[in-house]
Amino acid sequence: MTLVNEQEVRAAMVITKAHLAPNGYLHAGSVVTLADTSCGIGCIANLPEGASGFTTVELKSNHLGTVLDGILECIATPVHKGRTTQVWDATVFSKGTGKAIALFRCTQMILYPKND
Repeated sequence: MTLVNEQEVRAAMVITKAHLAPNGYLHAGSVVTLADTSCGIGCIANLPEGASGFTTVELKSNHLGTVLDGILECIATPVHKGRTTQVWDATVFSKGTGKAIALFRCTQMILYPKND
């Protein structure tokens, strides 16, 4: 993570061979992992009082392009920060070209300790 606050999370990832699919292109799962992790860190930074954590209940990604090397950057921002759910958007782009390669949205369910 390169920045974490209540309104934005920024992260970066250097692309290595481990991030490529067997066909030689950037694996979509690598991009989704960067975006989902960024949104998750944002959710943690914005947990309501009394919450114990969260779990992702839905995610979606639109892949617009690819890169084979260099650095990916991600910017995640909250759309909704409620007591029971949060919704976050993220854009993943190539640092070298500035081109967006993926748009991502997730919904997180806020978890609270059980009252036994």
